[in-house]
Amino acid sequence: MKLAHHGRHCDDLMEALVEFRASCPLVHRWGAELARSLSDGARLLVAGNGGSAAQAQHLTAELVGRYRDDRPPFSALALHADTSSTTAIANDYGVQEVFARQTCAHGRPGDILMLLSTSGASANLLTAAAEARRIGMKVWALTGPAPNPLEAAGDEAVCVDAPRSATVQELHLVAVHMICEAFDRAVEERTVLTSARPHDTAATLEEGAV
Repeated sequence: MKLAHHGRHCDDLMEALVEFRASCPLVHRWGAELARSLSDGARLLVAGNGGSAAQAQHLTAELVGRYRDDRPPFSALALHADTSSTTAIANDYGVQEVFARQTCAHGRPGDILMLLSTSGASANLLTAAAEARRIGMKVWALTGPAPNPLEAAGDEAVCVDAPRSATVQELHLVAVHMICEAFDRAVEERTVLTSARPHDTAATLEEGAV
């Protein structure tokens, strides 16, 4: 019985991972779209509460630093990481405004807001999603089981079908790494195409001269 109990966490994760595979195309598309947007000067804002805050900050660390191979840094801000702003806003405006007010301050049309929540019902994330949509930002959500309010509040969502918050967070980390992998691949492809253009242009001019 002890062995069965100890293996339950792994069993839950494996079962949820099977269902999660259906979300892989969307997650990869997010990574590629994020690469295009950030390469063109857009910014990624992310937020979460508790363990989800750690997962969100993991993503920004990979983008500002690097995921695997060396590449230029990209603009990605974890809103919950600014403790002075979050505590001041919570004190003056209420906890539900801690991310919305920062979204208003930092977000621009064309930027992307990614929100992580195991419940999909956190009031401060829902308020931030509404503010981002008002500004003209895209809103992506990583949540727990659907349906949930955050899924409905954003443009697109990946909803992990798992009964335990720990399992949801573990698959959110899988999604974060998949986004980074797709991001890096898209950046590399874009770099190759950009570096090839001057040569192609010169070749075209030579052909025209002949």
